Amino acid sequence: MADVTRKGEEFTVDAGIIADGLGLPEHAIARAMSTGAITTRTERGEGEDEGRFRLSFFHRDKVLRLTVDAKGNILSRARFSR
Repeated sequence: MADVTRKGEEFTVDAGIIADGLGLPEHAIARAMSTGAITTRTERGEGEDEGRFRLSFFHRDKVLRLTVDAKGNILSRARFSR
């Protein structure tokens, strides 16, 4: 599987990418997402950012933000505390 795949308006991100970005073990990602310990937000670019999407993953005080193009290629990654 590619790091990020897109089907319509839905994106699937490889668990290893999320784990690395949030400082969690990869095996814990699916459970953390299903229990709501990790939440997400997807934003669509407008204007000069048309065709780009920002995928944000939140866990406690940590945030992983991926900017991807329409094909799911990762253009940038940011990790920070909120």
